[in-house]
Amino acid sequence: MHGRSTIWFPLALLALLAALTLWIDRTVQPPQPKPDGSSRHDPDYKVSNFTTTKSDLNGNPRFVLSATELTHYPDDDSAQMTRPRFTQYSYNKPYTQIQGQRGQVSSNGEDVYFMDHVKVVRAPTPTRGELTVLTEYLHLIPDQDIAVTDRPVSILQAPATVIRGSGMEYNKSARTLEVYGRVHVHYVKPGATPPNSVPPEFMTPAQAGEPQAVPQPGTSTSKVPAGSSKSTGKKSAPVSQHQPKTGKSTTRIRRQYDKPAH
Repeated sequence: MHGRSTIWFPLALLALLAALTLWIDRTVQPPQPKPDGSSRHDPDYKVSNFTTTKSDLNGNPRFVLSATELTHYPDDDSAQMTRPRFTQYSYNKPYTQIQGQRGQVSSNGEDVYFMDHVKVVRAPTPTRGELTVLTEYLHLIPDQDIAVTDRPVSILQAPATVIRGSGMEYNKSARTLEVYGRVHVHYVKPGATPPNSVPPEFMTPAQAGEPQAVPQPGTSTSKVPAGSSKSTGKKSAPVSQHQPKTGKSTTRIRRQYDKPAH
C-alpha cells in the first residue's frame, strides 16, 4: 500500500498542474470575435453630408452639428467625423460656430472633439466685436456651453486685441474666457486707432498678400510671464494663480464679457 500511494501522489499532482495550466491558458486568451463584428473597431455604417439638429422646448434650434462624412463604430458607439461644423444658438445672444478637419462624438453624445485647424467664431455683440479662436484641438460639451483645450491657442477680439496662451476654457453661458499658460496679450485701448492689419494666422487669403501695416499710437503690446500679471490698458482682467489641467506653473487670465443688450 505504501508503494502505491507513493506512485499515485505525483501522478495526481501532475494532473492538477496540467488542469491549472489549461485554465490559465484559457483565461489569458483574448475573447473570440463575435460573428456580427461588434467586438472589433470596425465601422457598421457611414453617412455623407450628415446634419443633426437639437431644439429647445419651444422648437427653436439649440445647436446644429454637420459633417461631410460621419462613420459610426458599434464597439464603443462612437462616431468619427470629417470636416465637422458645430453651430450653437442661444436666445438674445450671439451664435458660436466651431469647425475643424476631423472630429469625434462620444457614445452618449455629450462630448464632441474637434481636431486639426480648429476655428471658433463667436458673432459680434452690440458692444464687442467678433471673437475668433484658433487651435489644433478642442473638447466641446454642448449641454454645458463649455469648450476646453490644453493645446496652444490664439484669440482675436476684433478689432485688434490678440491673446495667445497654452490652453483655454470658454464658457458661453457665463460669458467668460479663461486663458492658461504663458500668456501674450496685444491690447488696443478703447477709443484708440487700431492697426490696419491682423496677425497672419487670422488673415484671409486676400489679406495675406497685403503688406503689414505698422501699429498706430495708442496700442500696446505686453507679455505676461508665468506667475505674474501686467496691466495692458485702463482696466485689466482679474488674474489668478492656478494650476491648469496640463500641470504646468502658469498664469490664468479670466475675462467677463458684457451682458447682451435687451
